[in-house]
Amino acid sequence: MVTRTTADAQGEVVVLLIGMRINRFWAAHLWLPVMLGMLRMLRDLRKEPERGLLSHVLLTASPRTYYVVQYWESKDKLYGYATAPDAFHHTAWARLNRLERTGKLRGQVGIWHETYVVPEGSYEAIYGDMPAFGLAAAHGQIPLERRGRYAKDRFAHRSQQAPVGEKAA
Repeated sequence: MVTRTTADAQGEVVVLLIGMRINRFWAAHLWLPVMLGMLRMLRDLRKEPERGLLSHVLLTASPRTYYVVQYWESKDKLYGYATAPDAFHHTAWARLNRLERTGKLRGQVGIWHETYVVPEGSYEAIYGDMPAFGLAAAHGQIPLERRGRYAKDRFAHRSQQAPVGEKAA
């Protein structure tokens, strides 16, 4: 029997894609610290869930390109972490900026990120015989029937969250 589930996300969803591309393999002394820095940030964020990272998935796009899909509690928590002087991100970003200013990094390793704040009604998910993954790992996993059998039904789902400042019934 196939078990189908969906993500139990409520309200807007914040997704950060962040990664690197190795442009010159022989420049490991430049790209390896970038890769290890990301792994350290993820480890630190697991130890400090109050910072807002709900879940992440490490992916490889090619032998040169690696990235992380991150799911955050809110854009404010994401921005808060990115600008927190006590977070390793601050140290890693300062090192990267120094290397870029000196020109040492140019052409050796590429870095990128994309952030999406997805309003409720603009996402849906389905998982068949899968453990919690992606959005479901971040927000919880529920039986598909609770949100609808078809994608159009899951897109139409609205949480029962009360507007800010009001209590839910």
